[in-house]
Amino acid sequence: MSFEEDDRVVLHDEHSEFDGETGTVTQTMESMFGDVTYTISFEDGQETGVPEDALEEADDADEE
Repeated sequence: MSFEEDDRVVLHDEHSEFDGETGTVTQTMESMFGDVTYTISFEDGQETGVPEDALEEADDADEE
């Protein structure tokens, strides 16, 4: 599943301080190989270079 800017997503990356948090896609970047990575904005910062497989669509219940 690909994501667009302003989509609400949950990050799943045990190496990130934002693991398990819900954020908003602020930018999508496509490499010359066709891989897409995302910049996700959270309440306390942002995470860049996030691969698609580390994200899932946020449920409406996740929003605060």
